[in-house]
Amino acid sequence: MSPSLPANPDVTVLRRTVRIERPAAVAFAWHEQHGAFDRLAPPWTRVSRVVRSGGIRDGAKLSMRQHLGPFSLSWQVEHADFVENVQFRDIAVRSPFRSWEHLHRVEEISPSACLWIDEVRYRLPGGTLGSWLFGARTRAELDRLFTYRHAVLKADLERTPQPAPQRILLGGASGLLGKSLAAFLSTQGHDVLRLVRHPATQPDELQWNPNVAQLQAGPLDGIDTVINLSGANIAERGWSDRRRDTIMHSRKMATSTLLSAFKDMPCRPKLLLSASAVGYYGNRGDEVLREDSATGIGFLAQVCSTWEDEARRAESLGIRTVLLRTGVVLTPEGGALGKMLPLFRLGFGGPIGRGDAWMSWITPDDYAGAIQHAMATASMSGPYNLVSPNPVRNIEFARTLAAVLSRPCFVRTPAWVLTALFGQMAEETVLASQRAVPAGLQAARYSFRHPRLDQALRHVLGRTDTPPAP
Repeated sequence: MSPSLPANPDVTVLRRTVRIERPAAVAFAWHEQHGAFDRLAPPWTRVSRVVRSGGIRDGAKLSMRQHLGPFSLSWQVEHADFVENVQFRDIAVRSPFRSWEHLHRVEEISPSACLWIDEVRYRLPGGTLGSWLFGARTRAELDRLFTYRHAVLKADLERTPQPAPQRILLGGASGLLGKSLAAFLSTQGHDVLRLVRHPATQPDELQWNPNVAQLQAGPLDGIDTVINLSGANIAERGWSDRRRDTIMHSRKMATSTLLSAFKDMPCRPKLLLSASAVGYYGNRGDEVLREDSATGIGFLAQVCSTWEDEARRAESLGIRTVLLRTGVVLTPEGGALGKMLPLFRLGFGGPIGRGDAWMSWITPDDYAGAIQHAMATASMSGPYNLVSPNPVRNIEFARTLAAVLSRPCFVRTPAWVLTALFGQMAEETVLASQRAVPAGLQAARYSFRHPRLDQALRHVLGRTDTPPAP
């Protein structure tokens, strides 16, 4: 083993532990899965992985770039002191710190439970002055980091039911949800094959071009589950006639391309999970929307209905089909929450219009968990609302977000401003009222990690009030 840093008044030691109701070997093996690094990266940090070679064993390396406002910080980390089912260590060769060592260690409590330990030893630049200027803030940020990491690690490992490992084909893998989902599924022991538009350069990539229905069936042999999240971004820009065609065409072609490939397969996938949205219901005011509610009126409702009809053709091929009517996914990395955060952090956030529109939401963890639940539950088919059991009005969402950020909530955005800027797109997205509830998921006995809005926002923003364990 490499020696620890010598005793030094400039060295700070931070130790955090979490009890996990799983065997020590299972918890350790989780960290060796492809995707573990991405799964544990907090969504409020901007970290891009540059190069990774090896896993967590001795000699493996990781280079990454951390973005803090206009600044970009480089990290080069080497792994050492690997002892299978016991520990591994990260040693920074290059970092913003004078020195950095991170020991990951697991201790058995019983045959079915363990204690996961993270111990970090670091020295800040600038010696005593650096510690005085940045010490408290650095420690607070590390507390946020490990509180989040341990919550994810514990919940992921203790999640039930856990389907047997499957080979999964994932369309839309480069999108916000796709990247998060791929990391989750990989750490759950599944083999994820990602569909990409560019020439495949990694073993887990397969090139396709749904615009021209290009996808070879041969490499799909052995696929158990297909998850299709592909489609042009609805809220990226205003809806010109050309943009409407792109939004509709991208969804129809991605789905039909997959179905054409399925027809040519001697052994077809058992399950297709196809993305959709609560936009299926249109603007419905205070009406409670369950999966058997009628489709609504408007462009988004038409897109979702057409998308779902195309996906349902898989049923004629003997493939169980689940339609994912997803609400607003709460992540600071992008989407609705990502766009709101800058104003709310400055203290200029508030409700939109009268604030009485209903908002159906879900966290990325519950989105991924619901998908895995569908994989493990053979009785699930047809449409499912992927939303929290507690939708909120827009004004409640604004007040809760402001409270989590410790900011005021008084600047109201008039609806006419958004309509003038974005037209029908605003009317059918941020101004639409959809009070969807997850009746299907609850009937299938899915257990939500984050059923309450305040709890969900504190998790994804790293604003938990729970003090970290010593």
